[in-house]
Amino acid sequence: MYSHACFMAQQSGEKAMKALWFFVEDDPWGHSIQKLVMQFPKPELIEKMDLWLTNGAALDKFYIPTRYPNGLPDLTPGQSYTEEDAKVAIEKATFFVDAVTKEIAALWDSL
Repeated sequence: MYSHACFMAQQSGEKAMKALWFFVEDDPWGHSIQKLVMQFPKPELIEKMDLWLTNGAALDKFYIPTRYPNGLPDLTPGQSYTEEDAKVAIEKATFFVDAVTKEIAALWDSL
């Protein structure tokens, strides 16, 4: 259950970043949130870029090993991830959803 929560948190952060890309009429590629932040076509819109990058890197760590039984040596995701991992992942994902929602609202208001 916790590994799945971690994976879904990563997916939420990724989809939030991709929504921001689409809103500025660009086409994102890839699954790394950190890379989506680094390559965002309008970086001037992102305040506290280092915080976005740090949170993205934290979520990226959940992309592969939380999904595949052989993603970790000798352990399954269900054996490896804890409630604390899930809480941290959800916190990081919430950051992205909230920050992107705020950015899109500001951009929409300026239209």
